[in-house]
Amino acid sequence: MKIRNCGRAFGILFLLCLFAGGCTDGIMAESPKDFSLNISEEPNPTASASAARDRTASEAEGAESGTEEETTGEERISFLEEGGSFAFSSLDETEKIWYRDIERILGEYREEVKLSEEGLAAGLDENDLDRIFQCVLNDHPELFYVDGYSYTKYTRFGGTGEITAMEFSGKYNADPDTIRSRYDRIQEQVQRILAGIDADASEYDKVKYVYDTVIRETDYQLDAPDNQNIYSVFVNHSSVCQGYAKATQYLLHRLNVECALVLGTVHTGEGHAWNLVKIDGSYYYVDTTWGDASYQSEEEDGDLAAIPDINYDYLNVTTQELLRTHVPDDRLPLPVCTDTAANYYVREGALFTEYDREQMAALFDRALGQGRNDVTVKCADEACYEEIVSALIEDQEIFQYFDRHGDTVAYTQNPVQRSLTFWVTND
Repeated sequence: MKIRNCGRAFGILFLLCLFAGGCTDGIMAESPKDFSLNISEEPNPTASASAARDRTASEAEGAESGTEEETTGEERISFLEEGGSFAFSSLDETEKIWYRDIERILGEYREEVKLSEEGLAAGLDENDLDRIFQCVLNDHPELFYVDGYSYTKYTRFGGTGEITAMEFSGKYNADPDTIRSRYDRIQEQVQRILAGIDADASEYDKVKYVYDTVIRETDYQLDAPDNQNIYSVFVNHSSVCQGYAKATQYLLHRLNVECALVLGTVHTGEGHAWNLVKIDGSYYYVDTTWGDASYQSEEEDGDLAAIPDINYDYLNVTTQELLRTHVPDDRLPLPVCTDTAANYYVREGALFTEYDREQMAALFDRALGQGRNDVTVKCADEACYEEIVSALIEDQEIFQYFDRHGDTVAYTQNPVQRSLTFWVTND
């Protein structure tokens, strides 16, 4: 047998081979530019959300009031679903007035609709739209057809600056008939996915099932079409971080698990999106994108095709673990996540505080008994990590757990999260 190191995109990447009997060294502005929530995954994005907005909205001086909303009596179809309320809960009572307006306008695919005068009277103006609009989209991943918004502000004659009305329009990426067709295609795939898990499953099992399913069915691709929304994941099966995160959120909403969208950056400076979930009363972070080996392959030039499809370094992690590589933005207040009970490695018996050979043997035996050829271990601290790396790799004790003559044991390391993944290949 031999050992092959395939690296880890989120830690230090290097390539080496160990042979039995010996060793060798080892998201923002898109067209239309009124406002959009696209996540730029290029390093050091230069435009902030507010600066990206092209302020072309007319300020109709002399208009006594805004255009009245059309009331044709025609029944409108709404794509709005009962989503989460995490972002909504961050707003004050006045901001919630326009949140509900914008939520309805976008859900009904509407344009040029007056926002509630109650909000104006309470002091809201165009400077509040960015935050409120983003909160609506954060809570509603089903608004896959919304790319941004525009507004028209009306001020009182005489130049006093008093705002008399504010009209709001959604910016949409397709016509209503196309959106209905796409919505139906999304629902077909969602129903298929949801049929694969028992509705009575635990919240942990639901989160893990969604994590696994989104990863297995999606390829990370920077130029994927519709990659800022759930259509890219459920229908096109290729996306980027915001598509992954919104699809994860949408499925968990349907499974009655609280899940919020989180925006920010990662340690290399790219814009990024991930999720906050609530399991058995405690909050955890989940990054489905970083669990996908196709993301790792896209980010690195090496041949990583043999790496297992899924890694679990970012399935239900604490704030402390997240902040090693991720930086949430400050647009939404976020809880401090400290519980570890639902962390993948804790639940699967794969978290080590020291090199316990009995625990290691049980972990490998359980995996092989389930027909799996890959095992990941995580260490609670640096001393444990160094001990296990030394024993399993440098001293080649891995062969005590993967004892298959003629096979290759490959592995990856993530020193940042202190995890190692081993798997059997035929290379």
